[in-house]
Amino acid sequence: MEMEMEIESHVNNHDQEELNRQKTVEKLFPKGMILLLNCALLSIGNTGGPLLLRLYFIRGGKRVWLSCWLESGGWPIMLIPLLASYVYRVRKSKEKAKLFFLTPFLFISGAVLGVLTGVDDWLYAYGVSKLPVSTFSLIVSTHVGFTAGFAFLIVKQKFTSYSINTIFLLTVAAVVLGVHTSSDRPNGISNLEYFTGFFMTLGASALYGFVLPMVEFTYKKSKTKLTYTLVIEMQMIMSLFATAFCTIGMIAIPREAKEYELGETKYYTVLVFNAIVWQFFFLGAIGIIFSASSLLSGIMIAILLPITETLAVAFYHEKFSPEKGISLALSLWAFVSYFYGDYKQTKQLQQSIESKTNIANATNYDVSA
Repeated sequence: MEMEMEIESHVNNHDQEELNRQKTVEKLFPKGMILLLNCALLSIGNTGGPLLLRLYFIRGGKRVWLSCWLESGGWPIMLIPLLASYVYRVRKSKEKAKLFFLTPFLFISGAVLGVLTGVDDWLYAYGVSKLPVSTFSLIVSTHVGFTAGFAFLIVKQKFTSYSINTIFLLTVAAVVLGVHTSSDRPNGISNLEYFTGFFMTLGASALYGFVLPMVEFTYKKSKTKLTYTLVIEMQMIMSLFATAFCTIGMIAIPREAKEYELGETKYYTVLVFNAIVWQFFFLGAIGIIFSASSLLSGIMIAILLPITETLAVAFYHEKFSPEKGISLALSLWAFVSYFYGDYKQTKQLQQSIESKTNIANATNYDVSA
């Protein structure tokens, strides 16, 4: 009888562990889905954003302040998922649902980071206006090095051999991409404008490489439980303050619209889609930080840049040099390297947890016996 009770107790413990494991999987699965969603949003924003911004300039647009305003001016779009989340919480909760989850700390942090993002938008827009896509993409891809460095200093990011290999491959891809870029220099751009655009873009890469780890640092220092709704609220505040910084760019739109090569209607269409697609970029970048890390967010941005190059060849008929092909292959290699390393690390962690669980079960069974 006593032996039967011991066996039954062991079975119940095993069932409870299986139940706990299922609950863990159920918690991890939605976060994995959120990560995939944000990777998709970042892919759309990171490839479509520069192309639409370049379209604005090559067809007659000249306002750098306006183009930087477009990078964050679509922030009201964030109200749609926030409203949907609030309605869901109202229907699910018996008590009065909170309208916003932002704390004063997160609001102030979002405001400061938003202003920095606004400065970054202006540097970025100036670079797009003066540089060809190939040179521009080369410089922007260097931000993964800045992100890695700041992530190490600010959030104590740990590096594996796979993540180091990924950063190395992306750096090599950027160097390869820069070969013969001087032949792609836009007509009508002086040497001073060209090199000013070069250093402005480099500054934008360094600044955004600082902003991404600072967002992760803000998450870690926040005493509020982080949810995806809170992440959207944070991004909305950042975009709002970035837009406030860039609002001066709205001057003289009517005159420029009438002179636009594609016509006034398509002019406003380009502006609207610019604003929408850039929100995909920012939400995807900050969402990946929530689901994983600022380093992964930076790596994803760098990996997608050669795809932007390929799309520029398709839509703007730029030359697809062998260097661009090699850069694309290296970026894909870096992508596989990072996620293979992440897969191996996750698998080893699961095996370690299962091994410890089995040892604990055996110890408990021996003691009870």
